[in-house]
Amino acid sequence: MPFCRCGGVRLYYEAHGDGVPLLLISGLSGGAWSYYGQIPFLSRRYRVISFDNRGAGQSDMPPGPYTIRQFAEDALCVLDQLGIERALVMGLSMGGMIAQELALLAPSRVIALALGCTHHGGASRVAPSREVMGILMSNDGLTQEQIVDKNLPIFLSRRFLTEDPQGVEEYRRAQVSTDLQPEYAFQAQLAAIVEFDCRERLGGLRAPTLIITGTEDQLVPKENAHLLASAIPASELVEIPGAGHALHAECRDLLNDLVDRFFQRQLSASGQ
Repeated sequence: MPFCRCGGVRLYYEAHGDGVPLLLISGLSGGAWSYYGQIPFLSRRYRVISFDNRGAGQSDMPPGPYTIRQFAEDALCVLDQLGIERALVMGLSMGGMIAQELALLAPSRVIALALGCTHHGGASRVAPSREVMGILMSNDGLTQEQIVDKNLPIFLSRRFLTEDPQGVEEYRRAQVSTDLQPEYAFQAQLAAIVEFDCRERLGGLRAPTLIITGTEDQLVPKENAHLLASAIPASELVEIPGAGHALHAECRDLLNDLVDRFFQRQLSASGQ
């Protein structure tokens, strides 16, 4: 299995397809498996790279604290391992925060950004309700399957849960395909999200950016996407009516098409 090292941390990664490199960055507790609905489609046109963040999946899980900058440096290590100088970058949820930090940390490495169901952090972000956070954090003594099941109503919209049982089961299978994340690693990733704040630096982000949100997102309310769009100079905003947080699952085909069309326009404009 392919691994690379960032400092003393070993990171698991995957690469699929050929073409312009496209780095996929996953969210809280997620990893390469999170993009089960994107990799088969996107790898037809791009060289798709995905990896497990430190603290999840097959990557090392050192004691915290973790930071979003640290995750971004990990992502750069993956690109370095593969000899990739510049890449398209897509990040969802915490992965969107990592993608922002990556573009600010190493602007010459990013061709264009796609940010889904995410925020820029800081005091101005719109937080989820206490009830939603209570559900998300109540993992003590639960199995991986139990954690996934209790989280379904806060990650997926009510419409998707009731109208697409096959899609829900596909999402559930992907989430239970990996081992249970240790509580300390979950808390370290969550703390990195809480401490993240790049709002004041986003005016210097020059990469063309697509921002996507679901109007029924309970974890990262849609208002955060509007805050991002107002802060990032070269950005476009798309709202998906009725969609919840897990855009990659319940809006798989639409998300894939939006991202592909955006990246193709940016590549064409830059002569690639």
